[in-house]
Amino acid sequence: MSYTMHDENKIHQKSDWIGRFETYLGEFVYGGIDGCVTTFAVVAGAVGADLDSKIILILGFANLLADGFAMSVGAFLSSKAEHDQYKKHKAIEYWEVEHIPEAETEEIREIFRNKGFKGELLEAVVKVITADKDLWVDVMMKEELGMLEEVKSPLKVGLVTYIAFISIGLIPLSIYVWDYFDPLPYPVFLLTTMLTGLGFILIGLLKALINQSPLWRSLFETLFLGMCAAAVSYIVGDLIEKIIL
Repeated sequence: MSYTMHDENKIHQKSDWIGRFETYLGEFVYGGIDGCVTTFAVVAGAVGADLDSKIILILGFANLLADGFAMSVGAFLSSKAEHDQYKKHKAIEYWEVEHIPEAETEEIREIFRNKGFKGELLEAVVKVITADKDLWVDVMMKEELGMLEEVKSPLKVGLVTYIAFISIGLIPLSIYVWDYFDPLPYPVFLLTTMLTGLGFILIGLLKALINQSPLWRSLFETLFLGMCAAAVSYIVGDLIEKIIL
């Protein structure tokens, strides 16, 4: 069986798509965790306070949209701040290389001396690096300042965070939406808890993938912390309902 150029292009397009998804997988995971936990916490608190299903939907969607937007804006601004910080320090390094090359050359020499380079080899390395200003600055950014250029787009970081927050955060509300249009013969909160548990498991799987951590630990952490947040919300809602009402 032979492959055509069209087949190769499809393979490359698929791998590029997977690569782009993996680049922002971290934002998707943590946006999804926050969306699922906070929305389920709101639902659990409302159920603990014995509120009507309509109120639960109102509170749930208000939290989902507002908190999701706030989190995505925070992610966007944080990522943009990192980009701006890197650009600022890189501009400073270019100025120093241009105006005080002797001092910057000595810094390069010291950096590689500390790495074990000596004598002629050390001088050869220094000569190669300082012969190219772009390479020179890149080495200074990494070795002196410990800064790496962020390749992620701040806009995409915020967008992926919002999409993850909304899509995963809808899980705790989906059963209540279903029940609103077509009343279910089963305990709605119990079904919601079970479905949300599956959502936590899904996020735990993705979290294990992005962190390269043991699968069982990631699943347990995500499920345990999510349920703890829900339990606290439920208890607080129940106590407030008893005190106020």
